[in-house]
Amino acid sequence: DNAVNLYGLRTKSIAPREETRMNLNAEFDLIVYGATGYTGRLVAEHLAKEYGVGGAVKWAMAGRSRTKLEEVRDLIGAPKDTPLVVADADDPNSLRAMARRAKAIITTVGPYQLYGDDLVAACVETGTDYLDLCGEPNWMRAMIDKHHEAAKASGARILFSCGFDSIPFELGVWFCQETAKAKLGAVNQELAGLYTG
Repeated sequence: DNAVNLYGLRTKSIAPREETRMNLNAEFDLIVYGATGYTGRLVAEHLAKEYGVGGAVKWAMAGRSRTKLEEVRDLIGAPKDTPLVVADADDPNSLRAMARRAKAIITTVGPYQLYGDDLVAACVETGTDYLDLCGEPNWMRAMIDKHHEAAKASGARILFSCGFDSIPFELGVWFCQETAKAKLGAVNQELAGLYTG
């Protein structure tokens, strides 16, 4: 089956995932890794305001330092009982332990080519979904090549570029397709770019 995505391009339909392979017994629905950084703090602040603690979404803040996590928790007005998880990009065991506790990890810890490999591997191993803000296409390609089959087997969904760096490019493709529909009556099945300069 083929489906048409947001940009009007044909994509293969994705079969529903078998729930038995996912990290269903996880303590948290999601963990925000990098919650003490600027972007991670914004994500944690949104979750705190939208869901609080013990609400519909069970979430935690994660980073290298419990002290910094406590400071950010207090700064963003999150409840004192917001769960805090200590994990370090230089400690693969701590990343695996964190991944086992969540259905999904949202990471803002970059650059990903320096700090992302072990977290992707941990999520793949534990069947935990992985989401980032990456704008590093060579690294993403390397991670896909390295982990695709194992992620399929474990049920982990690895989602790169979920906003931030990718938004300008996403908007550029959307604009091109909208222009093609208006001028040509249909979307382009292929887009090519020309760089001069």
